[in-house]
Amino acid sequence: MRATTLFTPVLSLVISFALLAPAAQATPPPQKEWTFLLFLNGHNNLDSFGKMNINQMEQIGSTDQLNMVVQWASLQNRETKRLYIEKDSSTDVTSPVLETMAPVDMGDYKKLVEFVRWGVERYPAKRYFIAVWNHGNGWHRWSLGTKDISYDDLTGNKITTEQLGIAMAESAQFIGHKVDIYGSDACLMAMAEVAAEMKDSVHVFAGSEDYEPGEGWPYNTFMRGWAARPTMTAQEVGAHLAKVYLEAYSGGIYGDRDVTLSAIDLTHMDAMLGSMKAFSAELLRLDPATFAKVETAMQGAQAFTPEYRDLLHFVGRAEKLAPSLNSQVLGDLMANAKKMVIAVESSDAYRNATGMTLWMPLYPAYYSQYIGRYRNLAFDQSTGWSQVLDRLQESP
Repeated sequence: MRATTLFTPVLSLVISFALLAPAAQATPPPQKEWTFLLFLNGHNNLDSFGKMNINQMEQIGSTDQLNMVVQWASLQNRETKRLYIEKDSSTDVTSPVLETMAPVDMGDYKKLVEFVRWGVERYPAKRYFIAVWNHGNGWHRWSLGTKDISYDDLTGNKITTEQLGIAMAESAQFIGHKVDIYGSDACLMAMAEVAAEMKDSVHVFAGSEDYEPGEGWPYNTFMRGWAARPTMTAQEVGAHLAKVYLEAYSGGIYGDRDVTLSAIDLTHMDAMLGSMKAFSAELLRLDPATFAKVETAMQGAQAFTPEYRDLLHFVGRAEKLAPSLNSQVLGDLMANAKKMVIAVESSDAYRNATGMTLWMPLYPAYYSQYIGRYRNLAFDQSTGWSQVLDRLQESP
């Protein structure tokens, strides 16, 4: 009796340990070289291109060194799915659906953060590329209201430039280091103002100064080259993306259209912001006649909207049209801005594109509605550029 009493709890412990052992010994997912996390917002008129781009990714599929993970929100089926991209030859999306959710508000930056957190926990890697797929409008767009990027037609919500910076900062915290690459597969997002919001949390920034065609990035050629060289650095992946993007629209898979795409190294941004601050101060000291020449330089700079103009093309024109400008100030700005540009690939129509645009509202309507918000951006806090814009509005 005594032996039976002693044996029963021991046997119970052995059984309990056996049941618990598999969970305790569960093998964590292997760490790969890269995880690509695509936040694909199809809650608008771009929806059909989302399926096309996912199918392009499926032509290559995830590999033993590259995870391809997508949060796909579709207006057509009103579901949001999380997919792990696997190779297939079908015209349908066949990759495993890891989660199916009710429609997610893809204009809520917190949903982007949730997706990244989930992706990092489930698919660990040495390096991460986070991309937002949707319409984009730079740091703002006057004619459409404040719809900076990833606006959701179902909710009317959007991710602002400031919120995008917060999302990348939070993502970097649980990644444990800077986001290796952030990219906007969206229009007009390669702006100094957008990049400055994430300069402390992102290493490489990729985007277009111009409008993007609906097809967006060529995910098949991009992933094929990346999968073939999975140990590429963030700078190399950014340069590869820019290269295949131009090829796709230069007689490639998307035909012939004028495009430009940049890859920017944000580790040099603080130096550029310091030079930009000195440049702003230099412009503010100018006499009216010389300042008018600077305004002419702005007007002739490569433009992508009436407000967004290429930064270095403007500075180069200012150097020529206003030779009395301080050459050291101009030289420092140009040198530091050029250090940021890993790659800029452009059609001949945009041969003056140098990688980043800057807000240059030449008309009062563009200026008055947004100057208050602009003063709170990290870019303006560091450079005082809004003071130059103030003076621009005062010019005759």
